[in-house]
Amino acid sequence: MRADPDKARKAARALIRSFGVSAPPVPIERIIKARNIVLQHAALDDNLSGMAYIQDGVGIIGVNALHHPNRQRFSAAHELGHHELHGAEIRKAVHVDRMFRVLLRDDVSSQGVDPLEIEANAFASELLMPSELLMKVVNASGLDIEDEAGIESIARRFRVSAAAMRYRLASRF
Repeated sequence: MRADPDKARKAARALIRSFGVSAPPVPIERIIKARNIVLQHAALDDNLSGMAYIQDGVGIIGVNALHHPNRQRFSAAHELGHHELHGAEIRKAVHVDRMFRVLLRDDVSSQGVDPLEIEANAFASELLMPSELLMKVVNASGLDIEDEAGIESIARRFRVSAAAMRYRLASRF
């Protein structure tokens, strides 16, 4: 399979439009619940950010409750991306603990080489920092890409990490 990050971003934009999101921050928890996916926060191993699985026909997203709230939002959006884009893969993924079917965020996912992870990251980035909203905020603020305080301020507004915002801005959203 070859990654298609444009398809993932398009799916995220469609979701944003369908929920009428017109200002940051994007209400990720409300969107997940409206998609009839159960969102669970639990203490997980530090190297595990989240998981997406299906149990008895019910979509579930697990997020590491020990991580920073901004990281939890990104993990939730990333796992929603798996549900929206990779339902078939989630159903046939590795069985773990009590027969849960799990697609994990792990070291491989963070390397940016797995097509599913590339797509889920593109989806999450567009969902939490929609290009249309981001462009409006950046233009209104007159942000200089070198202005750390400005980047941190915009990141707080979108409820994402400054690192995620820097990456998004550097990729020319």
